[in-house]
Amino acid sequence: MTLQQRVEEMLLGGPRRYTRLEVTEKSGVPAERARELWHSLGFAAVPDDAKVFTDSDLTALRTANELVQSGITDPGQVTSSARMLGQHMSRLAESQVELLRGILLANPELAADERQLTRFIERIVPDLEHLQTFAWRRHLAHYAGRALVASDGDVAAHQQVVGFADMVGFTSFTRRSSEAELVSVVDRFDAVTAEIVAENHGRIVKMIGDEVLFVADTPADGAEIALTLLERAESDDELPLLRAGLAYGRVLSRFGDIYGSVVNLASRLTSIARPGSVLIDRELAHTLAENQNYTVRHRRPVAVRGYARLRAAVLRRAHDAGLPHIPLEPDD
Repeated sequence: MTLQQRVEEMLLGGPRRYTRLEVTEKSGVPAERARELWHSLGFAAVPDDAKVFTDSDLTALRTANELVQSGITDPGQVTSSARMLGQHMSRLAESQVELLRGILLANPELAADERQLTRFIERIVPDLEHLQTFAWRRHLAHYAGRALVASDGDVAAHQQVVGFADMVGFTSFTRRSSEAELVSVVDRFDAVTAEIVAENHGRIVKMIGDEVLFVADTPADGAEIALTLLERAESDDELPLLRAGLAYGRVLSRFGDIYGSVVNLASRLTSIARPGSVLIDRELAHTLAENQNYTVRHRRPVAVRGYARLRAAVLRRAHDAGLPHIPLEPDD
């Protein structure tokens, strides 16, 4: 058995022993349904006679089928959940493999000895699994607590602040920077964003290259996240300037992502914000108008994709009210 096979068997919890048809027969799940779940998890199709499935695959398929059969969920929800799980776990697994590669590069003697390498993986994988389970349970407790006290209509769709913040000039930066410099900036942006969003009771929906999409339950929290992000970037020599856009309204949350016109509006506001500024929509401007911590300066309407006359306002802290106005024209 090769090293790759030993590592793979260790991670999969056993050898590959079943074909696709054998798994569907043993689990009692129709072949088409099993194929749909497999694809939803992000895995490519396999030949009918290839032995690629393990006992763990069989158990997972049976579990998913039992959830449907018991009426706890329906096939559509299982497929959507599998798709969301596959996307997030794929990114997590890729990042963890990069972490392990870094460890091996720093310790070449470990990589040179197959026995040591196997023992190392056997030791570290349970630790990673434990940390993942810990983080999942903490987040599950947080969201379950909120959902249990919310009314039926408030769980999926409710009023939230949606915000985007992106690094100004990042495309140009990527063309003139080394891979190491690019990684350093992205890691720094991710770290700063995670800290500030969490400290101000928000949630990161996703990182999109040089941009972060976040939500907050209150207008003040959303404003604080955006302004603090820009302030931190301005004072951080490792980061370029940021710009941000915020919109407030009813947001649909589904499987970890968010949807609705408020999301599109926040994105458009970000695209026309000047470096170092936060643009907000009329709804959020109206809500924050009486908050003494901030000032809101309305701007003339502009035409952007999807909006013939987009009305926006610049958000600042109250003590910055005397600063010169920032024009609304899009960045070059």
